Amino acid sequence: MLEVIFLGTGGIMPTRERNVPAIALRYNGEILLFDAGEGTVRQMNTAGLSPMKVDKIFITHFHGDHYLGLAALIQTMNLWNRERPLHIYGPKYTFEFVQNFLKTGFFRPGFDIHIHELGESRLKFNGYEVWSFGVEHGVPALGYVFKERDKRGKFLPEKLARYGLSGGPVLGKLEREGRIEWKGRIIHLEDVTGPRRRGVKVAYTGDTRPTERVRLFSEGADLLIHDATYLSPEHRGDSYHSTVGEACEVARRCSAKLLALFHRAFRYSYEEYLEGARFHCGDVNFLVPRDFDVLTHRAGKFDVRNLLEDGG
Repeated sequence: MLEVIFLGTGGIMPTRERNVPAIALRYNGEILLFDAGEGTVRQMNTAGLSPMKVDKIFITHFHGDHYLGLAALIQTMNLWNRERPLHIYGPKYTFEFVQNFLKTGFFRPGFDIHIHELGESRLKFNGYEVWSFGVEHGVPALGYVFKERDKRGKFLPEKLARYGLSGGPVLGKLEREGRIEWKGRIIHLEDVTGPRRRGVKVAYTGDTRPTERVRLFSEGADLLIHDATYLSPEHRGDSYHSTVGEACEVARRCSAKLLALFHRAFRYSYEEYLEGARFHCGDVNFLVPRDFDVLTHRAGKFDVRNLLEDGG
């Protein structure tokens, strides 16, 4: 099962209702963290998520609202006697920035921290991949894609019967090896299964102007989390952010199934922003996430609930 937990949905500075960016993605018991603005430890505690289950942190860029919670996260892990290594991924200068704050104050972590500077990369893990790609924000900055690996099709009883297969260890071997010899015949896995099932795809842009590269990497996403800081170009000015209308257009062009409008500027109330999104997005299936909203992927779509409203 895959869950996306919005720990902080605001932009630039925290408000009474929302914290700065941090998104937890929970997959098969593992928690991946995308950005870690100030207060992320508190947000995780409120959401019932343990920092000790985080082994990988992906930072989009080094503006304070996206990374200042890293030091507190690492110190919390150390306080709880963490032993497993922690991997931190980010754009150019990640090594320099992380090393600098690790030397601040009377603190040294008691576990290994591995720092990875990425360009356009494709990282392979157990059951999923994380892709990184450049975005346009005026400083070195990345977007990320979580892509669950495609799964084999289901075993089809009528095809199994055709080859005289009924289950048990022989099917386990076929699944592991992709082919077996059975009663003098070579049987391939695809001979007895249905179409492959596409893995879930979640794209997160971080802060960016709308770009063709964002569209390409987000193509066909089940969930696109796109910078939508402002409601109008006039409010944005010359900053390297996107408007709600621009984010909706990217989602429309890349055929995203669901768009999460992210990094809402503190000048907008939820109601004002939602009204603007309804005006701009038209036929796009969109969501204005709140802190502690949880998106759970079931049966090909995301269900939404809020941890605070639903009691956890």
